[in-house]
Amino acid sequence: MSGSDEAVTEGASACPAHAGQIGDAIAAIVAEEGYPCLGAKSVFNRGRARIVVLEKLGEPEAADRLYQELSRFSADHPREQDGAGPVPRFASFVAVFKAPIPESEVVFEELLWRQLVQLHQRDDVEWDASVRPEPQNPHFGFSVAGRAFFVIGMHAAASRLARRTPLPVLVFNLHSQFEQLRLAGRYNRLRDITRRRDLELQGQLNPMAADHGSRSEARQYSGRAVPDDWTPPYDFRHPTAKDASESP
Repeated sequence: MSGSDEAVTEGASACPAHAGQIGDAIAAIVAEEGYPCLGAKSVFNRGRARIVVLEKLGEPEAADRLYQELSRFSADHPREQDGAGPVPRFASFVAVFKAPIPESEVVFEELLWRQLVQLHQRDDVEWDASVRPEPQNPHFGFSVAGRAFFVIGMHAAASRLARRTPLPVLVFNLHSQFEQLRLAGRYNRLRDITRRRDLELQGQLNPMAADHGSRSEARQYSGRAVPDDWTPPYDFRHPTAKDASESP
């Protein structure tokens, strides 16, 4: 990926400055009546969102702490508890970055994948066997600390209104939670309601929306509408992956 330092700014006066304010700002966005994702609303309403504030997206220092925090999050939500009870207990890990503020979706996409590469470089745990490590594979899922996550990128320049946040955000949702929803027979209904609400908010369908297994979820991570011939910028299956540059 090419660098785009000229296309980002290091801060914005309208952005909250302190960790508590940042967490409140994210919670307020999700709490808005028209916010489409019912899963996110449930997580925040039940106090099951873990918000961590980091300095710069795409930097090695952020990757160091992010890996530590995601490892703790995984340990706090063991696989056998993901769907305990009749209704799966959703929890989300939310990483908010104070900088940089991307000026385009392409710039944000580059930073997002750079951060995921750096996370992978720090990971000494086997890839979650429930998903594939090749981003081109329809069954791909990003794995860290032995757990598969669906990653949702959000930022101020997002074309999808539901993805707009004043600061860059990466949301990590455990794949196993979605599988529990499917087993409980609740996934399709929740998916359809969320997509309908997103259509009402945006005025048009999300062209990137797709079920796991039908097309690689890597296409959805950044929120940018990528073309059919889009190629994921990194392939985690290669044994030389951990030797890659910190800034691919």
